[in-house]
Amino acid sequence: MTNGVITQGKVPPGPSERFSSKDHDLLSWMAGHFRAFGNTYKASIHGATVYAISDPAHVRHVLVDHFQNYVRGQEAKRIALLMGNGIVASDGDFWKRQRRMIQPAFHRAVLSTLSELIIAVNMVLLGKWRHAAERGRTINITRDLSEMTLEVTLRVIFGDDYAEVAPALAFLATEKARTLEFAQEFRSASQVILQVADKRRRHDSQASDIIGMLMAARDESGQAMSDGQLANEIRTLIIAGHETTASTLNWMWYLISQHPEIEQKLSAELNAAAIKNAGLTHEVLAQCVYSQKIIEETLRLYPALWLITRRAVRDDRLGEYFVPSGTQIYVSPYFVQRNPEAWREPDRFDPDRFGDDLREERRQLRHIPFGAGPRICIGEYLARLEMQIHLFIFAKQLRMRRASDEPVELDAGVNLRSKNDFLMTPQLATSNAVP
Repeated sequence: MTNGVITQGKVPPGPSERFSSKDHDLLSWMAGHFRAFGNTYKASIHGATVYAISDPAHVRHVLVDHFQNYVRGQEAKRIALLMGNGIVASDGDFWKRQRRMIQPAFHRAVLSTLSELIIAVNMVLLGKWRHAAERGRTINITRDLSEMTLEVTLRVIFGDDYAEVAPALAFLATEKARTLEFAQEFRSASQVILQVADKRRRHDSQASDIIGMLMAARDESGQAMSDGQLANEIRTLIIAGHETTASTLNWMWYLISQHPEIEQKLSAELNAAAIKNAGLTHEVLAQCVYSQKIIEETLRLYPALWLITRRAVRDDRLGEYFVPSGTQIYVSPYFVQRNPEAWREPDRFDPDRFGDDLREERRQLRHIPFGAGPRICIGEYLARLEMQIHLFIFAKQLRMRRASDEPVELDAGVNLRSKNDFLMTPQLATSNAVP
């Protein structure tokens, strides 16, 4: 650097061939090149020059310390096509405005009141799975979890208007393909979202659900969101709130079913937890540290948010490497969290790798399943709350046994999901106490 100007310098190594979606899936292609070239490499992906990084120090540079120089990258276009220009796809002052308006709806004090709603929806599914266990039947946990988390998400967002919007959005729980046709169908959901908003305005209805809080939100100048932007943000929250949680729970049950020793340790913790007359409280959940470690380890191995893309606005450096303006930066939580230099036996499912301070790995940016920096996922706390409640309720009562030994395949689209549904046979646990 000379007089504040970054001079050109070393370029990362990388493959000569360009990525082609016709010949490879992106996750596997990136994995091969991380093995070949190390934590930082240069590649041509979707017609752009890309630096792929998995070094936590470089991740901190891009997402935290110099985030203002790194705006949304290539993936934002795909996200915007599906969800519209909401807080996940937007940038700059507009993003700041939207984030400030939406943030109050995701304050912990607000979300902590949702436990009873989350429990109630989970208890319906528990009844279905117990019924299957009593009759020795196999269940499709991927589909069931998708339907359950979609219901939670829609009830949290729309409150008493859930029944009005649910039929129009039910396809989200079963349709896996994220094609142009899917995006068009989902964008058409704006109509039912705006019908709810219009009805509430006509009846001067003020609700404390998320859509109600977003309708009441005002920016620094006193302006409300336009109807179009309200629809964009709601669609964003539906996809982000539903798919990430459903995918994590799906992977969690698969992992637990493959590790009986972890299943036993989890069962012992849950059975020892103090229920008393208070029911499933936040204090009880806080006692279940091993349960939280299982969730963290699932998020480490299979982060739904598997790829974060940024674009350098100005020339910069990543360690010894020169970053020209316009360079796309691919930060993949999947590879950061499986980096063998940062994690011992990175591909092994081991909840005990997390210490008692579950936030330490996040502070070091070795564990970034919800992103990092100012643009960290706004719904992180709600997602963790949903996962903890679900695991507590179900793992106390049921054991899962996979009904098929077919190889597990990954579907690395907007979110990281299992390519095929997991079919499992639930079995009743020894302890059947209902929280």
